[in-house]
Amino acid sequence: GMDIESPTVRYFVMGRNRWRTADEWPPPLTQWQRFFFHSRGNANTAAGDGVLSRDEPGSENPDSFVYDPHFPVPSTGGRVYGVGVVPGPLEQSRVEQRSDVLCYTTLELDDDLEVTGPLQVHLFATTSARDTDFTAKLVDVYPDGRAYNVVEGIIRASGRKLNGTRELVTPGETNEYVIQMGDTSQLFRKGHRIRIEISSSNFPMFDRNMNTGNPIGEDTRGIPATQTIYHQSDYASYTDLPVMPNYLDADKRG
Repeated sequence: GMDIESPTVRYFVMGRNRWRTADEWPPPLTQWQRFFFHSRGNANTAAGDGVLSRDEPGSENPDSFVYDPHFPVPSTGGRVYGVGVVPGPLEQSRVEQRSDVLCYTTLELDDDLEVTGPLQVHLFATTSARDTDFTAKLVDVYPDGRAYNVVEGIIRASGRKLNGTRELVTPGETNEYVIQMGDTSQLFRKGHRIRIEISSSNFPMFDRNMNTGNPIGEDTRGIPATQTIYHQSDYASYTDLPVMPNYLDADKRG
């Protein structure tokens, strides 16, 4: 029969490299910390001026990029399978050199920060298209600049209501997009930085949006779309990180 003593949740903390159990998910000790996007309007590439911080934004210039379905961002690691693609954590530097990838990065962490639980990004954005996609990726940036993916997600603009209906976008209209990135448990080490990448494609992990607004699978050619991401007081794009207190592991190096 069933072992009624078994815990509800068993999860592996990457970076601490240990298993933990919890009675619910996210674990009861989770402390939600909101991190806002910031830039001076040039968050494109990892060398841009995108910042991720606890500070709420005031008046800031938005970030823009062009998503061309014929030159999608290549899937680099992650929850992907198929011939010629490698799953898991892979170095992201080549992806982060693309002008259609926005990077928002924290300062170096003063202490270990464990992120355990479900992850999502709230994005305030406009597009020039009638339909398009927005992607998000959580990245662990090492002190030497290497960057490794943790989790990623995508939303189709026409599915932004998250209720199963399809509703095309009015080009230029600001909408809120909630990008679900799934669940993880990852220790970001002291001296590392936390990065969120924003783009509009992650192919072939996710099918490309052709930006036409036509029914899926009807287009052989797509059209480029101009995407604008807002981070200001009335349209503050952010992510809520589920943070676990460090005292769970007295031996900090885990």
